[in-house]
Amino acid sequence: MHPLVEPVVAWYAGHARALPWRAPDRTPWGVLVSEAMLQQTPVARVEPVWREWMARWPTPADLAAAPTADVLRAWGTLGYPRRALRLAECARAVVERHGGRLPDDEAALLALPGVGPYTAAAVLAFAHGRRAVVLDTNVRRVLARVLDGVALPPAHLTRAEAARADAVWPDDDAAAAAWSVAAMELGALVCTARAPACARCPVAASCAWRRAGSPPPTTPRRTQAWTGTDRQARGRIMATLRAAHGPVDDDALAAAWPDAEQRARALAGLVADGLVARVPGGHALPG
Repeated sequence: MHPLVEPVVAWYAGHARALPWRAPDRTPWGVLVSEAMLQQTPVARVEPVWREWMARWPTPADLAAAPTADVLRAWGTLGYPRRALRLAECARAVVERHGGRLPDDEAALLALPGVGPYTAAAVLAFAHGRRAVVLDTNVRRVLARVLDGVALPPAHLTRAEAARADAVWPDDDAAAAAWSVAAMELGALVCTARAPACARCPVAASCAWRRAGSPPPTTPRRTQAWTGTDRQARGRIMATLRAAHGPVDDDALAAAWPDAEQRARALAGLVADGLVARVPGGHALPG
């Protein structure tokens, strides 16, 4: 077993957050929903929405039968709501292809709408306790620092990086699943991107990055602007539509985003993505 595994798993046993999608009564569907919600969204924002969502739609069949407008309202501000539509599409596919039960086969998971290699691996590891190389940003950062001595991993996962990670993962299912969640938690709580707490790290003594003096990234990550962007315009428009229970006319949308050209561009994109429908009297969430 790789020397990183044991100390990180032992650290996790005493420091893991009590998150609902890790609870003993978790379901594979609940794990998949959590992964969809957690994409580029902090745990603190996801947890209350996940709890409400799972209370309302605890199974794929429940979500598959839900009106699209209700799904988009429940998604709220968790990020671009196209993910909510993909999750509903996934639920319908699970009902149609698998009798409402989320499959535990990697190929079958990957064939579902919106499920990529990371999400499939996460479901196998966190829901079924299977060996799967779960490489989110946190895990990639831990491995990049401890093994490669660099502050951040490449912007995109490379074959070499994936192969290196696979060599770290234990062969045993239970040990591999434990390492997956422990490494992820270490990256989220200790080996963070901006202010790593190296003094609290269980593998600090073997960290190549720390031994090198914690050099900064060779190429600083670019942060995405928000204020005044089309993304912000789409968010304002979606918030206005979520708050309404009927058509929203052009005047109300103009109040939400005054720039007419940018508003029209944002609306066109939302309509194209299936998030907004043109209806008599204006626009509304899809039925």
